[in-house]
Amino acid sequence: MESAASTEYRAVTWSRSFLSAKDHSAVLMDPNPPFLATYKALFDSRQPQQSDTDQMGAAEEYELPVIDLSHLNGKPKEEQCKRDIMAAASEWGFFQVVNHGVSSGVMDRLREVQVGVFRRPFEKKASEKLPDFSPENYRWGTPTPTSLEQLSWSEAYHIPLAPSTGVAKASTRHIMEEFSTAMSRLAHQLVVILARGLGCDGTYIKENCTCNTCYLRLNRYPPCPVKNGVFGLIPHTDSSFLTIVRQDQVGGLQLMKDGSWITVKPNLNALIVNIGDLFQAWSNGVYKSVEHRVMSNPQLERFSVAYFLCPSYDTVIQSHAEPAIYREFSFGEYKQQVREDVRRTGHKVGLSRFLAQST
Repeated sequence: MESAASTEYRAVTWSRSFLSAKDHSAVLMDPNPPFLATYKALFDSRQPQQSDTDQMGAAEEYELPVIDLSHLNGKPKEEQCKRDIMAAASEWGFFQVVNHGVSSGVMDRLREVQVGVFRRPFEKKASEKLPDFSPENYRWGTPTPTSLEQLSWSEAYHIPLAPSTGVAKASTRHIMEEFSTAMSRLAHQLVVILARGLGCDGTYIKENCTCNTCYLRLNRYPPCPVKNGVFGLIPHTDSSFLTIVRQDQVGGLQLMKDGSWITVKPNLNALIVNIGDLFQAWSNGVYKSVEHRVMSNPQLERFSVAYFLCPSYDTVIQSHAEPAIYREFSFGEYKQQVREDVRRTGHKVGLSRFLAQST
């Protein structure tokens, strides 16, 4: 079945047949998706309001808690380091880690691949199959937004991490697998610490979140010429157990803290870790899956890569303690409910759909 983004791409491609030869050549080389043309009706119908400035304006900049994981190597500060991780997960839902074991060389090589792939002409990205990136992996914009508040001014490659076969050692797939293996080790290390803080050992999460069920998402946020009213990535929570992100120096990530949006100060030496919906449910609300978003930038493109620690679709999520805040549900059931809510309402409802019934 053809995706909504693919249908939009074909419609825009057809309209380009009426461009002049010079303009058409420029369009063919443009790496940016045709946001303005595809979502023209939304932009034309937009009624600027004061709330646009309130929602999209500058938020106070904070540095997330920074945790040095070198203290986990049997040193005197090890227990304090673990307590800091648990405190950040429960109070912020986000934190940063340094000395995390993911080599800068691997991250830099992946960044080179990411930039090269995204800076290809849009029409090639939307239609041309590469050895490690297929058109099915590529996404941009939002399939069926009914307002600008539902539009994400970004593009991404969504890459499942099932092991590949017969891939040359120097290939992009090898680089992604090397990166994801290091991120998996880090994620499992953090899962064990967080689970033990609840009196559990984390085995259930580790055994159900394997390389066959996790994925990478390579993101690019093109410059956005629209002033206010457009997100780089709309407000949301992650449907994972954990998400680990490497971002660049451009910034734009914001999260909800104590009822207000705050801007995360970029730290190129750190990886950002955030709690996902599944961990909030499993921890019975101790660890927080916090709403976050990315702001668009009028001049600069932004890159990030995210590793999502996810289980198989048939994995059952059950709160570790009683009385349980959330009822039991499978990851597949959760994802299906999210898709249905987005289709019907334009946004994700999330965990509130799975609250335990009061007796």
